Amino acid sequence: MEMPKQTREDVMQHLKYLRMLSNQYPNIQAASTEIINLQAILGLPKGTEHFMSDLHGEYEAFIHIRNSASGAIREKVDALYQNTVTKEERAELSTLIYYPKEKLEEITSRVADLPEWYKITLNRLLELCRLLGSKYTRSKVRKALPTDFDYIIDELINVNYDAHNKEEYYANIISTIIDIDRADAFIIALCTTIKRLIVDRLHIVGDIFDRGPRADIILDNLMGHHSVDIQWGNHDILWPPSSTIPSPTTTWKSLKAVMASVCVLWPSLPTKFIKIPIFPALCQRFPMSGITPSKTCCKARGCTRLSPLSSLS
Repeated sequence: MEMPKQTREDVMQHLKYLRMLSNQYPNIQAASTEIINLQAILGLPKGTEHFMSDLHGEYEAFIHIRNSASGAIREKVDALYQNTVTKEERAELSTLIYYPKEKLEEITSRVADLPEWYKITLNRLLELCRLLGSKYTRSKVRKALPTDFDYIIDELINVNYDAHNKEEYYANIISTIIDIDRADAFIIALCTTIKRLIVDRLHIVGDIFDRGPRADIILDNLMGHHSVDIQWGNHDILWPPSSTIPSPTTTWKSLKAVMASVCVLWPSLPTKFIKIPIFPALCQRFPMSGITPSKTCCKARGCTRLSPLSSLS
């Protein structure tokens, strides 16, 4: 089949992109290496994508869903240990991954033979890391590891027991971690790695704000995520004051948006700001806004909060 003729504009357009690519891949070797890498990645399974919507400021539910990856972690634990570990132990291991700091405090206070528990738990968490990391390149997994233990975790999840003297080498790493009282920190690092690898990309499909108490905590949590995109919803559009253009016909709407924005962030502000009597002053100055101080405010901190956002419509 005859190829279509290239116009001068087509050639110049391609040349522009080629010049941009030449900054990243300045020679044939660099370009060839990247082509090989990308072609090989096509043979790996696609990373898991997690979709969440209608968060509505319910930060506790959001954090639990993120920690558990909507049950995906428990599914992997069951798939790996359903024939060798009891249901109760699998549930405890899953909870440890979700909330490592809290669960470690509870477990370490009641387990009699703690070194043995550490050894078993560390090996189970490492097996789970190997399973989850198998769908990614070694380079990508290495970049996802916590910096405090990246070298050690990289060694332990890429074990080769067939290599001469390696089995004792790996056993010595585990035993030394336990002996120098770094097992708790290492378990937390492994749990963080598991939650990092279980979801390749997070999609928030609308409605972070409105109704719930702490949408700001959700935003802070999302800002720390390794790969996330956000689609604003109708409740989110009503929240930022920038979503309205001040004009004679939108003055009250703009005021409502500004006051609602402060209301959402109010619980997270330092006490010295919370004691500023801004809301009563605004409500008295602009009674037509329809916003009144709520009686369910945090009286212990001496603040006066706005009524829920749902009452602003």
